[in-house]
Amino acid sequence: MDFSIFQASDFALAACMFAGAALYTSVGHAGASAYIALMALFGLPAPVMRPTALVLNILVASLSSMRFLRAGLFRWRTLWPVLIGAIPMAFFGGSLHLPGNFYKPLVGAVLLVAAVRLLWNPKLPHADEVSDIPVMWGVVIGAAIGLLSGLTGTGGGIFLSPILLFFGWSETRTTSGVAVVFILCNSIAGLLGNYSSVQSLPQELPLYAVAVIAGAVVGTSLGIGRLASPNILRALGLVLVIAGLKLLGTY
Repeated sequence: MDFSIFQASDFALAACMFAGAALYTSVGHAGASAYIALMALFGLPAPVMRPTALVLNILVASLSSMRFLRAGLFRWRTLWPVLIGAIPMAFFGGSLHLPGNFYKPLVGAVLLVAAVRLLWNPKLPHADEVSDIPVMWGVVIGAAIGLLSGLTGTGGGIFLSPILLFFGWSETRTTSGVAVVFILCNSIAGLLGNYSSVQSLPQELPLYAVAVIAGAVVGTSLGIGRLASPNILRALGLVLVIAGLKLLGTY
């Protein structure tokens, strides 16, 4: 890789993406909302954000899925009903082209919701009694999250995890494995839905890819051993608030 083609701001963004990937993967997510927030803060154009976030998500989620699966932190019965609804809707959402004046406020709202999730209760609770997710509810929930994921370029894990835990459909550490495989499938479907968008990928993508993969190695090691600090996740939530407000204020 010829690092001379990159500017100082590119390295700064890559460093921030490394931190975002490490934090997100420690709780079984791939970091798309963080990547989008950071790209917004660094002033990248809207057409670049969705495909870049999805490609980075696929890279991170692939590594994270492998590590969580090897650690036995996964349950197929929890995932498949959600995937049935999510994959086709993520593909459909990815196929829709949203102009910047619609995309930015939508993503800004998603970032704020994700921020509330991190600020309100960053430490995932433990479900003492776990039951199987009802198939019908799984399909409906998956479809809603899949559509939102395809439209915005996020993986949807930050929405799926609290739902699974709140209703007692998964215990904490297994939820991380389920969420990251869900994110991988959603991200692939969303990118395939609008494959032509890869033409908007920036030349800095290889730098960002190296950064997030390195972050995922660190984060998954923490996630498999123990959960990330709630205070660190709250700090990440504040970043999402700033970026979300920036997007909402610039459409």
